[in-house]
Amino acid sequence: MNSQDQTNRSRRPVKPRKRRGIPWWAWFFVGLIGLGGLLYGVDLAMSEGKVPRGVTVGGVDISGVDKSQAEQRLRNDLGERTRQPVTVLAGNMSSTIEPAKSGMQVDWGATVDQAGQQPLNPITRIRSFFETREVGIISKITDEGLNRSLNRVERELTRDAENAKLSVGADGKADIKEDKPGQTVDRELLDTEVRENWLNTDGRVNVEATITPADADKDAAERAAKQYVKPATAKNLVFHGRDKVDGVITPQNWHEILTFKVDGGEFMPEWNSEKAQEILSEQLSSTEVEYRDASFEFNGDDITVVPSKDGVEIKWKETLGDLQGKALDKKQRDHEVVYEDKKAEYTTEQAKKAHFDDVVGTFTTGGFSGPSGTNIRRVAEMVNGAIVLPGETFSLNGHTGPRGTAQGFVESGIIIDGHAGKAVGGGISQFATTLYNASYFAGMEDVAHTPHSYYISRYPAGREATVYEGAIDLKFKNPFDTPVRITTDVSGDSVTVRLHGVKQVDVESIPGERTNPTSPKKMELDGDDCSPSSGAPGFTITDTRVVKDLKGKELSRETQRTVYDPQPIVSCK
Repeated sequence: MNSQDQTNRSRRPVKPRKRRGIPWWAWFFVGLIGLGGLLYGVDLAMSEGKVPRGVTVGGVDISGVDKSQAEQRLRNDLGERTRQPVTVLAGNMSSTIEPAKSGMQVDWGATVDQAGQQPLNPITRIRSFFETREVGIISKITDEGLNRSLNRVERELTRDAENAKLSVGADGKADIKEDKPGQTVDRELLDTEVRENWLNTDGRVNVEATITPADADKDAAERAAKQYVKPATAKNLVFHGRDKVDGVITPQNWHEILTFKVDGGEFMPEWNSEKAQEILSEQLSSTEVEYRDASFEFNGDDITVVPSKDGVEIKWKETLGDLQGKALDKKQRDHEVVYEDKKAEYTTEQAKKAHFDDVVGTFTTGGFSGPSGTNIRRVAEMVNGAIVLPGETFSLNGHTGPRGTAQGFVESGIIIDGHAGKAVGGGISQFATTLYNASYFAGMEDVAHTPHSYYISRYPAGREATVYEGAIDLKFKNPFDTPVRITTDVSGDSVTVRLHGVKQVDVESIPGERTNPTSPKKMELDGDDCSPSSGAPGFTITDTRVVKDLKGKELSRETQRTVYDPQPIVSCK
C-alpha cells in the first residue's frame, strides 16, 4: 500500500459513538432501598416505646405493646400460675413449696425491662417478623421466707437408708420387704435450683440427690430366706416326751422363734430358745411332775405335816440344745425330750423332826394409835402364821403383796423427803422394825433392810427398818436346818412378833455411842397434810450383833453403821 492510499484512508469521516444510560434494574434497586428505608423509618417510629417484636415470657407474647400493657398482660396470663404450689423433686422423693408463703414473687416490671429496647439493626428487625425470643421471668424473693420453706423441704427430701426386712410370716413363709436407699440434698444446690427454676412452666424443680444404698438389700434377704427360713419351715420339728406325748414346732410357729438382725450387710438368724420352750412346754406339761417341799398346817396347837413330793422336770437346755442345728437339719426332724428328777429340798422326814416349841426371837414396839394402828393390825394379820423353811428367804413385800385400800389399809403417816407426810399404808414401818428385830435375835441372816432417814425415838437406834411398797423391802433368810414360824400379836398400842422353831443360837446386840451430831434445818410447808415438828439432831451410831451357839461359842460378830439425818424443824403456813 502506497502513502497516498494511507492518506486517503485517514481522511474518511468517523461516526460518532452512541452514549449509554443507567440500566432500569439499577433504578429498581435504588427504589427498593428507598422504600425499605422509608418502611424502616415508619416501623421504628411506630415501635418507639414498645416491647420489641417476637418477645415472649413464659409462652405469653408481649411484643408490640408498651411496657405497662406488657406487664398487665403477664399478670393476667401468668399471675395465677406463679401462685400455684411448686413441686420439688429429688431422687424418688418430693416436696412442695407455696410461693406466697415462701416470700417468692415475680418482678413483672423487671421482667418486661429484660426484653430490652427496640433494635436499630434493620436485619434484626426484619428477622423479628419470623422469629420469637423467650425472655426469662425475674423473681423477687425474700430470703427469710424462702429459707424457712427450704429447711422443711430439705428435711422432706432427706431420709436414712432402710435395710430390707426379713421375717417369718404367720403362714410359715419368708416375708421380705425391699430395701430403701437413703438420700440427701445439698442445701446450697437446693437454694439455687429453686430460685432459678421455680417458675418453670411445668411447676417442677428437679434437684440432684446424693443416694446412699442400704447396708442389707433384698438380695441379702433372699439369700438368708433360702439358707434359714426354707429348711426350718420345711417340716414339723418334733420332740418326743414321756407317755407318748409329743411337742411339735410347726412351720407356723417359727415366726415367734426365728428372727433376723443385719450384720455386715447380711441377715443373721437369732433363735429364741425361750419361745421355743414356751411353745413346747404347753404341749409337754403333762409329762412333768412339779416337786413340792414339805410344809405345815396349823389348827390351834395341832400341827400337821403336808408331805413333800419329788418331781420330774424337762431339761430344756439339753432338750433344745443346738436349736439352729436342729431347725436346719432337713433329715433329722425327730428328737427326744431330756428329763431330770427334781427332789424336794425340804422333805417329809425333815418336817417330821421339826418343832416350833421354842421362841427363837421376839420383839415388841408400841406407841401407835389411830390410822397407824389400823395398818399395823392389818399387816400383822397377813404375816401371822408364815413359815420360813430352811434356806428360804422371807420378803415382807413379797408375802403381803399390794397394801392399798382394797386390802384394808388406810392413809397414815410416812416420811417424805425428810419430813412427815401421809400415804395409804403408812405406819407399817413400825411392824417392819418389830419383825426385823425378832429375826435379828432369832439369828436370821439379814438380806435387805433400810433404816429410816431420821431417828424415831420408839425404835432402837441403828436397829430398825422401814418399808415402802415396790421400792423398799425387808428380807431375811433362814440359815438353819429347821423351819421357823412367824406369829404376831397386836394388843392396845403395841405389836409383838415372835419367831418359833428350834433354838440353836443366842444373839446379843451391842449398841455404839452416838457420834457426829448434825443440826436440823428449818422448813415451811403448806397443804392439809403438813405436820409441824420441833425437829431433832442427826447422828451416827453402830450396832454389833454377836451370835453364839448354845454352849457360848462365838459364831459371828458383825457391825453395821447407821447415819441418821437431822429431823427438820417444820412449820405450816
